[in-house]
Order: sequence, then structure tokens, then C-alpha cells
Amino acid sequence: MSRIDLHLHTTHSDGSFSTRDVMAFAKQAGVTALAITDHDIVEGIAEATAIGAELGIEVVPGVEISSRLGESELHILGYFLNWTDPLLAQRLGTLRDSRHTRNPRIVQRLNELGIPITYEEVRALAGTESVGRPHIARLLMEKKFVTSAKEAFDRYLANGRPAFVDRALPEPAEAVRWIREAGGVPVLAHPTWVRTSADGLRTLVRDLKAAGLGGIEVHYSTHTPSQTTEYLELAKQCDLLVTGGSDFHGVTKPDIEVGIGRGQLKVSEKLLDPLRKAATSN
Repeated sequence: MSRIDLHLHTTHSDGSFSTRDVMAFAKQAGVTALAITDHDIVEGIAEATAIGAELGIEVVPGVEISSRLGESELHILGYFLNWTDPLLAQRLGTLRDSRHTRNPRIVQRLNELGIPITYEEVRALAGTESVGRPHIARLLMEKKFVTSAKEAFDRYLANGRPAFVDRALPEPAEAVRWIREAGGVPVLAHPTWVRTSADGLRTLVRDLKAAGLGGIEVHYSTHTPSQTTEYLELAKQCDLLVTGGSDFHGVTKPDIEVGIGRGQLKVSEKLLDPLRKAATSN
């Protein structure tokens, strides 16, 4: 059964599997087109494109940019963007730098809580310049301080927990603009993460559309049928494209698989051409 998956992470950011492994999983799941959307980094796209040519899988150039909405993060996905654009590279570099400023402070707080880890260990485990809290969670798992990434976030790393440290992020409209200026289509990732009412979400989406938002990630691994219906209607009301993806990470989200999410995800190939056309007319 053919399908697409427009939300995947590799070891270039906080995924636990290599680009080649993720591509192999996609082939096994019957995925015909995918996007590697690593956090604030695009270095995996060239490799994915080459492997996609071997496997007969179309690779959509993508990225997931972190932004700040009030006290929480909001993620904006970018598709069909010019990933070699120098200005985009500079902007994404500032976001990765903000992680390297924050992460040692998180490690220090964990040390103060009696957890003896170092940032050098975190960076060695990550093996990438896009180092984040999921890598710290994985190190805590490997050292047996927690049994899962969820426990690591619930006990230490989530907003409001004792080792949480904020970081400098752009406003959502700014992240949308970055993607547009790189020739891509910006899409609101996993709208369930937006901590507001249905009316608040509608207002946010309309404001972001005015700033250049092109779509909503309607189909997602953890969306319930009623949420999927709600976001489909919101996309229709706001005249936005519909996208979808698993948000595969590997170890930190062990219940989510490439292409199928928790087993019920099916993102239709029909969603790809409108996205491609929107990028062409950008």
C-alpha cells in the first residue's frame, strides 16, 4: 500500500536512526515520497536524495524550525525549500547555536540534582550539530537514570521541570518568513501542541496565514479521528494545504514507526502535488 510521510527525523538532529536506516524503513512501509525534516538543520537532505534515487523514493527537501509562542514552542515545517540557500543556513545556524548555549545549563542543573553527566557525553551521543533535549534524554536512558525518554522529560527536561532551561527562538511568523524566503512552503506542525482553545488555534492559524503559512499538518501519528476532522475543517476554512507525517524519531518515540505512526496513519500521495505546486508558485 503506497503512502507518503512528510515528517521524519534522523541522526542529523534528534532521531536515533541514520538517514539510510530511515529510508529503508520507508521502503519497507510502502512509502513512495518522504521529507526528512530534521530540527533546524538540512545536512541530511543530499544523502537522503541519493538514497531515494536508489530505492525509488521521492525525497522532498524539508526542515522543522522551532519558534516561540508564549511560554511554549511552536514548530513550523518547511517543504520544497532551497536547502542550500546561504541565508537559510545562517538562520538555522543561529538556532543550533542557541541549543549549545542552553544545553550545558541543562546538564549543570542535572548535575545539581545528583545526576553526573557531561555535555561532552551528550554531544558524543548526538554526533550532530543539532543537539537537543532528546539527546540528553537518551543519555539519561543509557546511564539508567530513567527508563524512557518520556520519563526523562516528565521528571527533568520538560517546561516547568527542574532541569528545564529556555532558549532564544524566533516568533512563529518569523519562522514562516524564513521558509518563504528560502522558496519553501511553511506548514504548522502537529497543531495539538498549540496550547490554546479551538478559537485560539483558529486565530493563530489565520494570523500565520497572513504571514505566509501554507498548510497544516492534519494527519499525524497521535491525532485522534476527531482531531483529524477538526484540522481538516480548519484547513478548509483558512484555504490551507493539508499535509501529514509520522514524526518518527526512533528510540525517543518508540511507538511511532515510519509511514504508519502508531499503526493507523495513512497519508495519501494525493497531498503531494498541491504542495509541490504551491512551492513552484512561491
